[in-house]
Amino acid sequence: MELELYNTLHNKKEIFEPIEKGKVKMYLCGPTVNGVPHLGHARNQISFDVLRKYLEFLEYKVKFVSNITDIEDKIITKAKEEGISVRELSERNLKEHLEDYSKLNVRIPDIQPRATEHVDSMVDLIKKLEKKGYTYVVKEDGVYFRVSKFKGYGKLSGINLEELQSKRELRDSEKGQDKEDSKDFALWKFSKKGEPSWESPWGIGRPGWHIECSAMNHEVLGLPIDIHAGGQDLIFPHHEDEIAQAEAGYGKKFANYWVHNGMVNVNNEKMSKSLGNFKTIKDLFKKFSGLEIRYFVINNHYRKPVDFSEEKLIEAKTSLFRLKNLCKNLEDDGKINSEYLESFKQEMNNDLNTAGALNVVWKLARDSKAEGKYQTIKKIDEVFGLKILEKEKLEFPKEVLELAENREIARKEKDWKKSDELRDEIKEKGFDILDSKKGFELQKV
Repeated sequence: MELELYNTLHNKKEIFEPIEKGKVKMYLCGPTVNGVPHLGHARNQISFDVLRKYLEFLEYKVKFVSNITDIEDKIITKAKEEGISVRELSERNLKEHLEDYSKLNVRIPDIQPRATEHVDSMVDLIKKLEKKGYTYVVKEDGVYFRVSKFKGYGKLSGINLEELQSKRELRDSEKGQDKEDSKDFALWKFSKKGEPSWESPWGIGRPGWHIECSAMNHEVLGLPIDIHAGGQDLIFPHHEDEIAQAEAGYGKKFANYWVHNGMVNVNNEKMSKSLGNFKTIKDLFKKFSGLEIRYFVINNHYRKPVDFSEEKLIEAKTSLFRLKNLCKNLEDDGKINSEYLESFKQEMNNDLNTAGALNVVWKLARDSKAEGKYQTIKKIDEVFGLKILEKEKLEFPKEVLELAENREIARKEKDWKKSDELRDEIKEKGFDILDSKKGFELQKV
């Protein structure tokens, strides 16, 4: 069975065939650093980190690029609110993103271009579009793309131009924009006083949001690319607009496979600041480790909506603890279990069914007759990144050690009531205690 991925461009699963044999050019729409990373970022980063590592598992040479949007309306607005420069805000938030992704065991991209570093290539793309008649200037506003001229508009999202017109007419009336057609979108925005700006043939300004990914893909990877990844919330308008300006300007297909991860809910409601359920990754780190969050994400299919709740995260935390415990004493016999490895591949080849593939690991860990457990789980975990076989070096708080020692005394004195009470106290502090003939062993819950 070959790798099949759900291609949003054609709304179906398709066998993955790279443009160049043995090589994959993959691009992930990275974060807009107007704030600290949230649950949506966690799911997005983990999901495509797994795809990247699975492609490597299949022995592809992957060139993985993910951008940083460090100039955009929301960033400018936020910087003004805080009374700091756009650069200062972007650098501060980018540091938070990189630190949190690292704790989720997400590997950094091979190339991580920033929008502000590639403005010249964006200007060049707009020039190409201008020569082909795709652009026009709105006075005191910016340069716009003529959507009606690009015949393939809507092929990714399925949106029709009448529906788009009504959506953007409402937005334009709110913003007071005077465009040729409400469907059109900004390529270049003229800067207001105090905003970051660059020179261009059309006037001092800054790039629109959509233009950066089209220009950077062309410059860094070269078109077409194999896989363009991102969240489902980016399908329209962001990815639709990327396709239009890239294919119109460069005259080449943008990407062969468009792969999108599902939306994030919190306690069965869509995560949003207005609902008061907006959660950052750091909110989760107060109770859960990066690997526990990673286990939770992997145990759900990347395309389906996922519901973050404390109850489900506790289940993931417990499951990872038990899986690591099952594997902690495995001996390396130097063998690979081809049967289980093939089962893992079958699940992953089915549009990255990570939950099914994770179940394969559980079956292997519990199979008392299976050979090659250690090496097989090690190889699978190169994709999952859960550090299943890694033995944790835990430093226990002094008070927890004292409780454990007092409990051991109570057990020797057969004071079972006190023993149970002390065990409950240990659990309240986030640890568990396992008894054996040799004594006790403390573990983090």
